[in-house]
Amino acid sequence: MRLLLDTHAFLWFVSDDPQLSNRARTLIEDAANERLLSAASHWEMAIKVSLGKLALADPFHVFVPRELDTNGIGLLPIELRHSMHVATLPFPPNNHRDPFDRLIVSQGIVDGLTILSADSKFDAYPVTRIW
Repeated sequence: MRLLLDTHAFLWFVSDDPQLSNRARTLIEDAANERLLSAASHWEMAIKVSLGKLALADPFHVFVPRELDTNGIGLLPIELRHSMHVATLPFPPNNHRDPFDRLIVSQGIVDGLTILSADSKFDAYPVTRIW
């Protein structure tokens, strides 16, 4: 299975946070699954670190590459086809307009990825979400 980890899923996995569901943890730990983190999540974390809204155990430039490598998680680049798809996404009622999540949804749809996220707002889109 090809998995795209939402930002919080990545952070909760690498920090062994109990907020990560057992199902998500099992899927991430299964080496048979391809695990990916969107460059949008990388960018989101960088912004939150710079604003003081996210504290990491080590400096950002050390923490993220180390955790990706240690855990066998690939970085999914943002390609033109991903960002072009964002323009076609509707804004369902009561759905947030988070640009990072909209890009993650588009990557999931375009690349046929299963998204690991606690955010049920992803369910408004034609993408598979597991939690």
